[in-house]
Amino acid sequence: MKQFTLIIIALLFSVTAFSQKTYNTDFTQTKVMKISGKTTDKAGHLTFDGNDQLNMIYTEPAGEYFKIEGKMVKINMDGKKVELDSEKVKVVGLQRSTLLNCLSGNWEQAAADNNAELTITEEKGLKNISIVAKGKVPKGGYKSVELTYRVSDNTLVKMVLEEAIGIINTYEIN
Repeated sequence: MKQFTLIIIALLFSVTAFSQKTYNTDFTQTKVMKISGKTTDKAGHLTFDGNDQLNMIYTEPAGEYFKIEGKMVKINMDGKKVELDSEKVKVVGLQRSTLLNCLSGNWEQAAADNNAELTITEEKGLKNISIVAKGKVPKGGYKSVELTYRVSDNTLVKMVLEEAIGIINTYEIN
């Protein structure tokens, strides 16, 4: 019985370790506005605690940030600073939960939240997660999310978020 209990505990820890993936790494971001064709490149440092604390501190341009601190989303971008309660502003709540679910590996929930289909494939040492809306995208949701993980260490290396309004953000994680 003790061996069975130890196996269960070990399995729970391995599932928790995967779902609680943490990051402390640099990133680059390319933002494309589909309508205008305007492209913006940025860079910075990302830290994620595996739960509900995410910090994207930009070095290019310096001083910008995107932070999730519990239910609060704090943004300083393009000269505009805002703090939003994700429980009160539902659009922000959906984007917050999608981002946190994608980073922590909870793709099924991210797909459900965005009325999307989930496809997982593996090739050439990479796991590709595709979350594509089935129809009308929920307000504030994503038309598609593409995630690429290295299979060897299950680390996210690329995330592409396409908003319904025609903005595509591509994050390359170092």
